[in-house]
Amino acid sequence: MTFTLEQLRGFVAVADELHFGRAAARLKMTQPPLSRQIQKLERAVGAQLLERDNRRVTLTAAGTAFLTEARRLLTLADTAPELARRVSSGASGLVRIGFTAASAYGVLGELLNDLSRELPEVDVDLTEMVTREQVAGLLKEEVDLGLARPPFDEETFGSRVLHREALLVAAPVGHRLLALGRPATASDLSGEPVVMHSPTKAKYFYDLVAGVVPIATENIVHTVSQVLTMLWLVAAGRGVAFVPASAARLAIEGVGFVRLETPTPEPVELHLLWARDSKNPALWRALAALERRTDGT
Repeated sequence: MTFTLEQLRGFVAVADELHFGRAAARLKMTQPPLSRQIQKLERAVGAQLLERDNRRVTLTAAGTAFLTEARRLLTLADTAPELARRVSSGASGLVRIGFTAASAYGVLGELLNDLSRELPEVDVDLTEMVTREQVAGLLKEEVDLGLARPPFDEETFGSRVLHREALLVAAPVGHRLLALGRPATASDLSGEPVVMHSPTKAKYFYDLVAGVVPIATENIVHTVSQVLTMLWLVAAGRGVAFVPASAARLAIEGVGFVRLETPTPEPVELHLLWARDSKNPALWRALAALERRTDGT
C-alpha cells in the first residue's frame, strides 16, 4: 500500500499542531476526514505514528522519525515542478565539457567564469580530451560541448570560433632565434632539431606547422602530442617546438619564445563544438551565454 501527498500534509499539520482540530482548520477541512487520512497513512507505513486520546496528541518514536522524511518529501514535491521547468528551459541542469589540454591555458578558466556568472544553477562537468575524442564523445552523447580544433563535419556539428592566437617558436634560453628581434621565418629554422607534433594525435597542429615550415624528417628528434611535454623537452635542450601563444603562460624555466611568421597573424583556432541535434536545454543556454566570447576575436 502507498501513501499520498495529502496524507503526508495531514500528518505534518497534526505533528505541528499536536491537535486534530487545529490541524484540520489549518488545512481548511473537517476533523473526521483528517483522522481517516492519518489512519490510512499509518496502515501504508506499517507503524503507529501518533498517540492520541481525548486530551492530547503526541508523536511516537516512529512518528518522529517519519516526520523528518515527510517534510523532505513534501519539499521535493513542491520544488520538483519548478526544477523541471528550469531544466526544461536550460536555467538549471548539467553541461559536460570536453577540452584539449592546450585550451586550459587561460581560455578554459575564463569560459567557466562566464558560465558561472551567467548560469549559476547550471553544473559543469569537465573531461580532458583531444579533438577526435571530443567528436566521438559528442556523437555518443557523453559530452555536450567541446573546446576543439577544426575542421569538423558541418552537417553533424555546430561550431564557433572561441579564440584565435599566434603560433610561437619555443627555444631554449640563449638560443639564437630568441635574439632575432623579429618573427622567425622558415629559413631561420632550417636545420634546427625539432620537437614535433604527432601527425595522428595532434594532427591539427602538425598540419598547421607543416603548412608554414618545411621540416626535414631527419631534423625531427621527438614526436609528441602534448604542448607541455614539448616545452619540457625544449627546456632540456632537445630542440625547438611550435606552440600556441597561450603556452607562454606556462612560464617553463629555461624556455623562451619568438613569434613565427605565418600567412595570417593568428592562425591557431579554438572552437566551441556541439552536436546540432543535442536535446540538452542547458547546452543551448550555455551557448547563448557564451555568444559574446565567440565573435572570432
